[in-house]
Amino acid sequence: MPELVFFSGTMDCGKSTLALQIEHNRSARGLQGMIFTRDDRAGAGKLSSRLGLVTEAVEATPALDLYAFVVDLMSRGGKTDYVIVDEAQFLVPDQIDQLARIVDELNLDVFAFGITTDFRTKLFPGSQRLIELADRVETLQVEAMCWCGARATHNARTVGGEMVVDGEQVVVGDVGGAAEEVGYEVLCRRHHRRRMTSAASRAAALSPDVLPVTSH
Repeated sequence: MPELVFFSGTMDCGKSTLALQIEHNRSARGLQGMIFTRDDRAGAGKLSSRLGLVTEAVEATPALDLYAFVVDLMSRGGKTDYVIVDEAQFLVPDQIDQLARIVDELNLDVFAFGITTDFRTKLFPGSQRLIELADRVETLQVEAMCWCGARATHNARTVGGEMVVDGEQVVVGDVGGAAEEVGYEVLCRRHHRRRMTSAASRAAALSPDVLPVTSH
């Protein structure tokens, strides 16, 4: 039976790489997929991974009806055997309902990939709706790691190298961006709560206040 599957995880855990792998495996068997994405790091209409792999995709703007788009393609003789959606957290809830309709009415598998929570630890509306509707929710097994070595569970936004917890929910950036720009870092819960990024930890280690005191 066709399914709506939500593959979730933090940033930097291989979601886009898995999406590209599924596309490769299925296309190698002669199947043809429809790929949607939103606000990819490589630009509009791209699905890319941090490993350097990239493929063309349809930019899922908020006004795009995903179900109608697939139906129109198929009615004009286009072939679609499955649907892949990357950066699914950025979709509006109505678009998640459209993905469920693709599964139920067109009998196509839909594989959605996305982050569950934002930099404030709040659910993205698209991810929340996926959790509500998906046939399966799969947590990716490739675990991202906090700078301390613990499993990373939270996404942190940095501006000028410092962690922030206020601002718009969607601001495009990337892990490992320039310090003066908007960037993101994955942290364990403890260090997210303390707003202790890798840069902040290095600064603390260099502070005279934390150096050992020796007597002469």
